[in-house]
Amino acid sequence: MNTHLQDYSHKRLNILTGEWVLVSPHRSKRPWQGQNEEISNEKRPSYDENCYLCATNTRINGEVNPDYKDVFVFTNDFAALQKDSPSFKIDDGLFKAKSETGICKVICFSPDHSKSLADMDVKDIKKVVNVWQQEYISLGKNKDINYVQIFENKGAVMGCSNPHPHGQIWSQSALPNEVEKKDNQQLKYYNTKNSNLLEDYLKQELEANERIIFQNKDFVVLTPFWAIWPFEVMIAPKKAQENITKMTDEEALNYAEAISVITKAYDKLFNTSFPYSSGIHQSPTNNKENKHWHWHMSFYPPLLRSATVKKFMVGYEMFGSPQRDITAELAAKRLKNLI
Repeated sequence: MNTHLQDYSHKRLNILTGEWVLVSPHRSKRPWQGQNEEISNEKRPSYDENCYLCATNTRINGEVNPDYKDVFVFTNDFAALQKDSPSFKIDDGLFKAKSETGICKVICFSPDHSKSLADMDVKDIKKVVNVWQQEYISLGKNKDINYVQIFENKGAVMGCSNPHPHGQIWSQSALPNEVEKKDNQQLKYYNTKNSNLLEDYLKQELEANERIIFQNKDFVVLTPFWAIWPFEVMIAPKKAQENITKMTDEEALNYAEAISVITKAYDKLFNTSFPYSSGIHQSPTNNKENKHWHWHMSFYPPLLRSATVKKFMVGYEMFGSPQRDITAELAAKRLKNLI
């Protein structure tokens, strides 16, 4: 392990976006006198009559949830993207805007209100993975949908308004900013090297073995070299695949195992139900080959030192570039030790 990276301030390049992150390892020793978050560890019931995501309950729009037994998907009652909004464009000097349409869905991972992915069996997580695959296919067939974004916000500190285990799927006509950056970077590398950027990166990571947290036959779980969030993690298939539909049934099970392992480790880190935002970046559904794409799932958890101290993206992060204190290597080591 390069000691300079552990002792001195430096920049690291995010090869997937082309952007830099500032790392300041010496700052992790500073005392904390700032805000402490309130983290609730209260035990939730398996069914909550007031939860609009629980089976058989009525949602705000009057629709009644079915008595679902595993995974349940429905169109978001408060969708951020509208399916039938009119097409328009504004090009008035420096005032530029254009219409954006899409379809937003909610996916309940389990009927059990008390659980999170960390509490679910691997075979039940695989059911969630299979629904993600089905939704990617069905939404992607829509001629007006060119990207399908699968994500989860877990915990009140991440803005989650309902503790029931669930995620969301937003699909839209344009590529979101982060996806467009990764599309450009991977395409540029593929055209230059005739190989996949992330696959080559994973080979180097596996050889270095400094940031690897867990691996099985098909997947690797690691803290990226360029990680921004304190305990950021990436899950990726070892062999390049454009999107999650390319997995075999066995690979889907191994992917579910990887999700289970890291979410369980997160909960052990500060002995709390660990909050995070997670999301899958994969090839657009734009009818192109997209051979340059290598799909991956990222976890961005906010907690820094304990269950009540989080990382704030303010000041320099807002006006300069992202910055982190604990190095990716030390974060990976702490998580690996919990598995």
